[in-house]
Amino acid sequence: MAGAGRAAAAAPSDGGPALPGKPVLVRALSLLAQFTEQRRALSLSELSRQAGLAPATALRLVSHLTEWGALERLEDGRYVVGVRLWEIASLSPRGHGVRQIALPYLEDLYEVTRHHVLLAVREGRDAVLIDRLSSRTATEVAYRVGGRMPLPTTAVGQVLLAHAGPELLLELLSQPPVPQAFPSGVPDSGTPPAARLRGALANVRQSGVAVVRRDHPSRTVSVAAPIHAADSGVVAALSIVVPDAQTPAHELVPLVRAAARAISRSLGHQAKASGAWRHPQPLEPLDLGNFPA
Repeated sequence: MAGAGRAAAAAPSDGGPALPGKPVLVRALSLLAQFTEQRRALSLSELSRQAGLAPATALRLVSHLTEWGALERLEDGRYVVGVRLWEIASLSPRGHGVRQIALPYLEDLYEVTRHHVLLAVREGRDAVLIDRLSSRTATEVAYRVGGRMPLPTTAVGQVLLAHAGPELLLELLSQPPVPQAFPSGVPDSGTPPAARLRGALANVRQSGVAVVRRDHPSRTVSVAAPIHAADSGVVAALSIVVPDAQTPAHELVPLVRAAARAISRSLGHQAKASGAWRHPQPLEPLDLGNFPA
């Protein structure tokens, strides 16, 4: 028994495969973590192998998860994520709470563009899409509700990253460069990707918006703005995604800014008074040449 206790204490805790020494809860969660957008239905043997669990252990845990509703068993014997998890996830204040307040403003933006309106929050090193309004004829995009989006290469991601702590940026910059981190459309003059990302985030903080152009899966331009909570912290990002060259990005900027500010006010944020609002001046066209893709 003492040896078993030492083995449990020595078990790694780096989030890797669920080895026998890990707590039961961690092992159960490791089974749920095997489901992805590409792997939505998995057999018991696949779950066991990918989670690094013995078949008997996987069977016992899958049975408990299915009984509770976290998993559902298909007629062919494979398992899928259960509706019970969606019910629990919908209680997240950073998910459903923000979405519920933001939804009327998302609908207004959708009526303007008839393409895509996205709402995302940050979760670790990714942005998680918590809502998306799209028409059937909208241009193709790669992200689904509940899916993860990279922070450095998406408009909502750059907004969230620009207002995160410097430690997160350093962590991301220490990793291998993401292929096509800055898709074509804006010349980079040979500037290293890290410097381009720093410059993009500085522009986001200064201008209050992020503008990102992409070539895949379709040629699009995204304009995003931050949503602030009552304590002025950024809790989400809102964006419009339209076909590139259909609508000039600078025409979308005021729409996204206004919607993000309205949502922020509904969340209790009190923006500082601006002289530009008290004494309106003619707006200069927004120069997007310095925005990385």
